[in-house]
Amino acid sequence: MPTEISLLTEADIPAAVSAVQEAFADDPYYNWVFDTAKFDKRRNTASVGIRCRSGIRQGLYYIAKDGETGKTLGVSMWLPPRPTDRPQSWSSWLDDWRVWLEQVGMNLWYGRGGLNLKRYWIWRKAQAQAHEEIWTDPRGYYFLNIMVVTSEARGRGIGRRLVAAVTDRADREGMPCYLESSKAAPNIQIYERLGFRLAGDIVCEDEDEDGGGESSVKLYCMIRDPQPQVSSLARGKEEDLHQA
Repeated sequence: MPTEISLLTEADIPAAVSAVQEAFADDPYYNWVFDTAKFDKRRNTASVGIRCRSGIRQGLYYIAKDGETGKTLGVSMWLPPRPTDRPQSWSSWLDDWRVWLEQVGMNLWYGRGGLNLKRYWIWRKAQAQAHEEIWTDPRGYYFLNIMVVTSEARGRGIGRRLVAAVTDRADREGMPCYLESSKAAPNIQIYERLGFRLAGDIVCEDEDEDGGGESSVKLYCMIRDPQPQVSSLARGKEEDLHQA
């Protein structure tokens, strides 16, 4: 069956949210930063929806659909480069504030929905430190923030096409790409076939509430340097994946 890759639209958001929720049900990072016993799917639906709408306005959010049925098969959420030697654009700055206000409203309505704020800020601090060390290109990076392929659609090369939608553009522009994956296997090996290389990691550690031992999660940071302009679809065997 033919698969169509296109930019995400407002009408696509409910199916995109469902695909993300399915893929991240067993994700190590999500299960570390959320208390699964208190997880509120309604709040998570609102949260991912806010992210999708911001991505439609400011990012490069792609959706893969079955060309015959229109069923959603995968989603990739890319953030554009932010140069460090130039101030943030007004449109981007205003959109950040819009997202913040929408999240405040969401939290007032639904509460935290199981989000462990202590662990969230542990992650934010560790991520900021990793970016400071790894992000050496002042032009910025195309950031693959979320990548999912539905379970029934894996093995059809859809993940590769969702990645290539932006990596091919990055190659034409001579720009690097970046991602963080909470799963080492099989994602690291697959991403290496797409031109990424392991550049570091983000280790988030928190003591258990009872004070015994530690609970931690590791995210793997990968960089893709710009490559000769040969479509990613032509490089090797097609495979699928999902990652945080």
